[in-house]
Parts: sequence; structure tokens; C-alpha cells
Amino acid sequence: MKTVTEFPRQVVEFPDMGIVMPDGCRLSARVWMPEDAGDDPVPAILEHLPYRKRDGTIFRDQLTHPYFAGHGYASIRVDMRGNGDSEGLMDDEYSEQELQDACDVIAWAASQPWCNGSVGMMGISWGGFNCLQVAAKQPPALKAVISLCSTVDRYADDIHYKGGCLLTENFGWASTMLSYSSRPPDPLIAGDNRWRDLWLTRLENQSFLLPLWLSHQHRDAYWKRGSICEDFSAVKAAVLSIGGWHDGYRNTISHLVTNIQAPVKGIVGPWIHKYPHYAGPKPAIGFLQEALRWWDRWLKGVDTGVEADPDYRAYVMDSVRPSRWHPARPGRWVAEQEWPSPNIKVEAIELIAAGAQPAIVASPQSCGLAGGEYFPFTFGPELPGDQRPDDALSVCFDQPPLAEAIDIVGAPELLIRVSSDRPQANIAVRLCDVHPDGASELISYGVLNLTHRNSHESPEALVPDETVSARVILDQCAYRVPAGHRLRIAVSNAYWPMIWPSPEPVRLDLSAATLRLPLRPLAKGNEVSFQAPEGATPWATGTVRAANSERHVGRDEKTGIVTLSITDDFGAVRDLAHGLANGSIARETWAIHPDDPLSASGKTHWTQTLSRKGWSVRTETSAEMRCDAQNFIVNARIEAYEGGTLVFERDFEETIPRALL
Repeated sequence: MKTVTEFPRQVVEFPDMGIVMPDGCRLSARVWMPEDAGDDPVPAILEHLPYRKRDGTIFRDQLTHPYFAGHGYASIRVDMRGNGDSEGLMDDEYSEQELQDACDVIAWAASQPWCNGSVGMMGISWGGFNCLQVAAKQPPALKAVISLCSTVDRYADDIHYKGGCLLTENFGWASTMLSYSSRPPDPLIAGDNRWRDLWLTRLENQSFLLPLWLSHQHRDAYWKRGSICEDFSAVKAAVLSIGGWHDGYRNTISHLVTNIQAPVKGIVGPWIHKYPHYAGPKPAIGFLQEALRWWDRWLKGVDTGVEADPDYRAYVMDSVRPSRWHPARPGRWVAEQEWPSPNIKVEAIELIAAGAQPAIVASPQSCGLAGGEYFPFTFGPELPGDQRPDDALSVCFDQPPLAEAIDIVGAPELLIRVSSDRPQANIAVRLCDVHPDGASELISYGVLNLTHRNSHESPEALVPDETVSARVILDQCAYRVPAGHRLRIAVSNAYWPMIWPSPEPVRLDLSAATLRLPLRPLAKGNEVSFQAPEGATPWATGTVRAANSERHVGRDEKTGIVTLSITDDFGAVRDLAHGLANGSIARETWAIHPDDPLSASGKTHWTQTLSRKGWSVRTETSAEMRCDAQNFIVNARIEAYEGGTLVFERDFEETIPRALL
């Protein structure tokens, strides 16, 4: 990445600009703007997050916000209430209070003498979600958003449920937020006599959100609120949607470009859950330059040509050897002027011949361990590995070797006729690229709780041994399968630890299956290009502890339990400007017996540390989730230490009825 130090306008930074909400709650914002903005007002750009601007997102903030400011914007990074250096309490993700706070910040920014009255909003993940939801509320000053790694549907395409199946990331994310929100404000910002009171109040009122999310197992009003797919027409601001093929949120770009009537464009690269100017696998792109083109057009009225950009720009990845991490993905950029594209043709492939015996799907509960993380976050061993171990536990439909290469661009589907011997059953479908030597690379996958085959709102129990029709939609993808390779469609009724298992072992009889494969004419080379990545001066830090990520799969030969253990040590660094050192370690353990779905369990343990000179704090959070046939049993614990002394402890324990449908 090229570091830019000279900008058209000189930048001034405010590390703690207070923004007081109508109810008196003070939010802390870090603001960069041109030093002459008072004389020559500029548009504002808001990023509104719970992830702590002081030590959480500071790496990416340093690259991004000063860059925007240097090109004539007031770039505002706000800690949401109840997090970081802001006052107040947070009770859930995307709450009405959170979204109203963002609207109030937008109105505040637009009214400032240094602002020209136009505001944009951007973010990745949580910030990508809430900028779309805020856009649907239509605050008058909001003219444009840039949403990365986000969703339009909080139930069907987030970290909670997928295809009506319970994602284990539901538990994992609740554990993560329990840890993230347990940290105190910085005494240098909140004040030596005040930070501790704010911290203890925050801890005393902190929620463990898993029981809330588990209490809404169907697509009810809780999930519909904030899902902009309920009314795409509510979004009037211009939307630039960006995502990555190695991220969990790869479908949103297509959904937005297809459905929003406001100006909208989409870009999908080969990336994990990161901003694309520093993301991996490479190639990264000049995201900040693309963002400026968007902001300049919609916030300044400059003709930058963005309206003539193709609606959908996607990176078609070449076939590679399976690996848990790819530093780079060879491929090419393709462009579709309109999306859905008339260039995409669907080829139907019958997998089971008429009159053939049904394929029996009865996978061990441990099938799925090669699937990787739901949304890879570290530049480490989180991608799907060689699929052969999972293929061996699935029913596989192998196609003949390809005579010519094909480009798959879009969302594959599998149409099935199936019966189950139990009233509830999950099904997982993987589309794989099989190399001539048998190596199996995951292209895309989809899962479906078969009781949700007709509706996520009103599931219907399966009648044992009665055949039903269903459609399994796989995630969007853009992938070239070379000549000589085979396509493999692998079907299982377990996908651990991606989804929580059915309450009983299940046998599925698959009597018909048709793969619908979206194919695009073979791209000859890059059809569109991007500038090389740029960024402002990187965050200046000293390393206290190096980062390290590990994954281990083990089988206890006595008990039969299969365990996946993950340790992500994010390391510890000290800020060379204000002296705050921060570090974190996440540990996860997922265990299951291949024959017993009720043996499933997940455990997490997070450690967070903050220190400066003679001051130090540490939080330890732990959580566990298990089940029986009728209930989910969850518990969690927070411990908070100041200078090595325990100052707060709290336990959570709850049993949530399991919706068998």
C-alpha cells in the first residue's frame, strides 16, 4: 500500500469531540477535518461503531479517515453509546436507540459551521449494517452510504441463522461482544475520577445477548426490524456495496444492486472480512480512491463518472490448491453493466436419473470440519481446507471432467425431492472444484432447515417418510473451473461446527436433485481495473506481544468425541502517541460425538488487557452453549480486574426452549 502524506488540504484531528444526544448522553467522536473547514465548509462522513476508536479500529481508522479529511471531508468516527469512550448503555445490536443516535449525529454534523450540510455514512460489518438501516430511516442530510460486508436480511443472511439453521456463530458472536463491551473507557478521555464509574456501570448492566437471539428462532418481527429487504424502496441515499468472496456476507452486493432504486453499485473481490485497501487474499484495490469518487459525486456534486460504472464488478477467482490461507488469489475482474445480467445463463444438471434408487444421506455429526470460519477475520488458517474429509462423509455427485473451462458467476441452486425419517432435518450442499488428483476446493455452499422449506416465518414439520420439494440456495460466487477438473456436489445432513445439529440423528432419502448453475461466458482478461491501494500514515505502535493463530482438530479414541480448538492471539501493542497498550486473546472449543447430535457443545474464553504506565485493567469472559432435545442451555461469566485485583464478577445462566421447527 502506498502511504500518502501530502493532501490537497491540511488536516487537523480532534481525538475526543463530544456529541450530546437529546437525552443528555455524551458520545465520544474522533474527528479529522481540513484545518480551514470553518472558512470553507465540507461534507461529513460518519462511521458509527461499538468497536472502540481508541484501540479497537484504530489501525484501519488511521489509514482511512485522515485520507478523507485531506481530500476535503470531515471524517467522524463515533463510539456508540455504552462502548469505548462514550457514555450510556448498549442493550442489543442495531437497536432503535443506536439508529436514532446515528440520525442525531448526522443532524448534528450537518448543522456545524464546518459542514456544508451533506453527510455520508460508511462502515464494514456492524458499520455496514447500520449505515443501510440508517439510510432506510432517511435522515434528511444523509446523501450517500458505502456499506461493506453487510446484509439486507438480519435473519436469513447474518451471523445468527442461515437457511433457517442455527449458526454456531450466533453463540460465538455473543461471546465476542460480551468481551468487547466489557472494556472500560480510557482514563485520558473519560477522566481519572470518572472512567471507573462508567466502567462498573457498564459491566453491571451488560447483556449476554445469546438468550435474546435464541428466543427468536423464526423470522419474526425482531429480525424484520432493521432488515432493509422488508422495504428496499425506503433507501433513498446512493449506495456503494462492497464485499469479499472469502467473507460470510457475500450475497448482499447482488441483493442491493438488484433491488434498490436509488443509485447503487457493487464490487466483490477475493477478500476476507476486511476493508479492501488492505484486505487479503490479494489483489487489494484502491478502495479509498473509489470511495472518494462516490463521496465527491453524491456529497459534493462533482461529476466523477460513478454513474457510468458497471452495476456489478466481481473478481472471478481461478482454481487453486486447497489451503487454510491464500496470500493471493489469481483471477480477473469482470464487469456487468446491469445486474442481474443477461450474460448469465443457467445450466440445469440432473444429478439423479429418473427411476434411480434414492441417495441415502446420513452424515456423521462431525461432518463439516473442513468448512473454515463463517467470516474469516485473521490473515491466518480460517479458510475452507481440502474438502475431501467432509466429502467422504457426504453423498457426492461427481460430474465428468470438463472439456473446457467454465466461469460460475452468481448463486448456484439445488432443487431437491427428499424425505426424512424425522420431523426436523437440516441439509447442507457444497459445490466443489475437484482437481485431477482428487483435491477438493470449496466453491460455494448453502444450508437449509427443511422445516423452513416454504417459509422462515411459519415453518412446517416434516412428515416422516413423506417426500417434499425444497430449494437450497448456495452463496453467490465467481469462480473459474479449469478444463480437466470436475464439479462435485456434496450433500450432507450435518455441517458442524457451522450449524447446530438437528435434535435427532436423521436419514434423508434424496430421490431427485437438479443443480442450477449460473454460467458466464469465459472472461478473456480484466474487464475493469482499479487504482493501486493508498492510505494515510499507518498507526504508530510498538509490539508488546506478537499475534498468532492456531487451529487443532482432535479425536478422543476412547470417548469418540471430536474437538476443534481455536486460539486467536491478536497480540498486544502500545500506541506510541498516547501510550495505551491493548491486547486480546480468543479461545474457542467445539466438541461433538459423530453419532450424537445432543453431545454438541461450544466454549469460549476471551482475555482483554489495557495498560498505561502504572495503570492496568483486564477482563476475562467465558461462555458455554450445549443442548438437550428440548432446550439450549447457555451460561457465561465476566470477571474484571484492576491492577490484578478482582473488582467485578457476574454470571449468566439461562435455558431457552428449542424450537424444533
